[in-house]
Amino acid sequence: MTTPVIITVAMTGAIPRKKDCPGLPVTTSEQIEEIHKAFEAGATLAHIHVRNPESGVPARDPVLYAKVVDIIRESKVDMVINFTAGMGGDLVFGSAEEPLPLKEEGTDMVGASERLDHVRNILPEICTIDCGTMNFGEGGYVMTNTPAVLKEMAAQVQALGVKPEIECFDTGHLQLAIWLKNQGLIDD
Repeated sequence: MTTPVIITVAMTGAIPRKKDCPGLPVTTSEQIEEIHKAFEAGATLAHIHVRNPESGVPARDPVLYAKVVDIIRESKVDMVINFTAGMGGDLVFGSAEEPLPLKEEGTDMVGASERLDHVRNILPEICTIDCGTMNFGEGGYVMTNTPAVLKEMAAQVQALGVKPEIECFDTGHLQLAIWLKNQGLIDD
């Protein structure tokens, strides 16, 4: 191969659960084992989501991120670390006929700064900025990223010196990425 390629591995992703995928790495040791396998297979970038080790539910806990990163760095696996920063923008509506009140289980809404606590504490090389709100998963789940939240997150990531990974899932997200760039919140 003559063209440089970056192979990214996202060990858990944001949505799957053990019930959906029995091989899903949930604990820190399971994630590390899979990251080592991916590295040996040629992956050079680890996109990290963490899970509550007891429940398997996606988590924002900076301590869990630190454990994964410490073990990766101690093990001398030479991979670029990329944290998700999408956690904390989760809304789960009620039924199609009664969308409000929001369901407590699954709703996790916090501000831009709290969504970046793990990034600020650990300073990975890269972190995601999901450029828009989207429907995915099942039922009434919506992942929210308002323009105000995106602007604040981009400014904070830029000030930290962490490179943003701009995640665009539709053409409207591209417009928000261009908007952030035009405001000087995403460097060339």
